[in-house]
Amino acid sequence: MKKAFPILIALTLASTVSAQRMDDVAEHSRHIKAVDEYLPAPGQFVNTIPEYESGDTPATMAAKCTQRIGGEQSEIITLGAYGGYVTFHFDHSIANIQGQRDLYIKGNCYAGNSEPGIVMVSKDTNGNGLPDDPWYEISGSADTDSAGLVVYGYAITYQPNPLGDITWTDNQGHSGTIDRNSYHEQEYFPLWHEGPLTFHGTLLPKNAANQGNGTTEYWVLSAFRYGYADNAPNSDVEACSIDLAWAVDENRQSVDLDFIDFVRVYNGENQKCGWIGETSTEISGAEDLHLEQSLNAITARITAPTPSEERKETARYTLDGRLATASHRGAVVVCFSDGTREVRLNPPSTSNNPK
Repeated sequence: MKKAFPILIALTLASTVSAQRMDDVAEHSRHIKAVDEYLPAPGQFVNTIPEYESGDTPATMAAKCTQRIGGEQSEIITLGAYGGYVTFHFDHSIANIQGQRDLYIKGNCYAGNSEPGIVMVSKDTNGNGLPDDPWYEISGSADTDSAGLVVYGYAITYQPNPLGDITWTDNQGHSGTIDRNSYHEQEYFPLWHEGPLTFHGTLLPKNAANQGNGTTEYWVLSAFRYGYADNAPNSDVEACSIDLAWAVDENRQSVDLDFIDFVRVYNGENQKCGWIGETSTEISGAEDLHLEQSLNAITARITAPTPSEERKETARYTLDGRLATASHRGAVVVCFSDGTREVRLNPPSTSNNPK
């Protein structure tokens, strides 16, 4: 029989969830500290920004991304076609400040060339410093503006084809290719990863239209209203920023996050635009929009009284309402300073036998 220890479990979970990261550095930065993961989908800029070199591994490619988008650097990295992603963190947890946008993510968008990436966030609830906790998607405007056109639970698989067109199939019964062109002659499949590659996520409605005259192509990639990376020019800080209050879980239900520790951006479009090729999200940096507020919120959380300091035992009574003595054996009602009560055994049972 499994024994339950509800009080101990509750306190353990509470202390784990509330722990926040504030690295021991001389001065905290609003910019990205490091890239944790980088796995682009195939694309015409893959293996060039950043550049793959023989012997590179997922770790060395992530380090190259840090060199390009970490700190105050603003060079771009490509995420390739649909699903390609990058994961990064800061030197502190980012607080969810009520009524404000919290995170500014930069790309290389210009008017008429929006290549929207979907943003996901995660809180380091297990405290191991790794992006292995539950992820929550930032719900952007397509969820309401294009209701019925967004594909949730989308999956796509790319097959390697050295120096050839890359084929893909998805879970919607469709297939296609990432086409090679004469402008980019390197391999389009990420060379540090052995194929095939499968990505899962949300698929945004196509935002590209050929507005040419029939003989000349003129592609326009329209922006969504809010909630995505590389969707608006970097000069429009508000349009490039997200509110952590927009986070939703896998059932599209709102999630109340006080802090987040990791950010992931993945390409949300699966489309080709003639001679331009595949739509590919690019990222060039990110910033905590309220550094001081984040640090102050973390400090307040760290210095707050622990549950044991806030909640003290005040008395014990027998089940018939008499004050229990220290020698009383059996069930007692324990009263606490916050007004709560619990029934416990006095002294605690050490038996593993079922009652």
